[in-house]
Amino acid sequence: MSTVTNRANLSIFVAGFLFGLGLVVSGMSNPAKVVGFLDVAGNWDPSLILVMGGGLLVTVPAFHLVLKNSQPLFEEKFFLPTLKAVDSKLVAGAVLFGIGWGIAGFCPGPALAALVSLNPLVLLFLAAMIGGMLLHHFLLE
Repeated sequence: MSTVTNRANLSIFVAGFLFGLGLVVSGMSNPAKVVGFLDVAGNWDPSLILVMGGGLLVTVPAFHLVLKNSQPLFEEKFFLPTLKAVDSKLVAGAVLFGIGWGIAGFCPGPALAALVSLNPLVLLFLAAMIGGMLLHHFLLE
């Protein structure tokens, strides 16, 4: 393996570890916290707004700075989305994601971070998520 590949793999590992740690520390891997945030008509817990706002405060300027470079550190080019249209597949996916997040209190990133707890509900959510991905792959692609 080349030095560039080793550095790329190390940076991927560090970024993933920090992301997972941030999800756990912020409480986003706790479904009760997430459901409390989504329950705006009941006992609303607005604390996750700070997590999301903090993420935006870091991400927006970082993207601006990084995209000033001609290429990323460990790749030939940037891989950025090219589609700009909002179509029925995008809307349906967003609706299903929101419904699943509201029902389970998990979305994929926090669920993967919570996997270390070996909580049966986390394992059930991940099994359902993988099942949905397979269903999509075999029925819609």
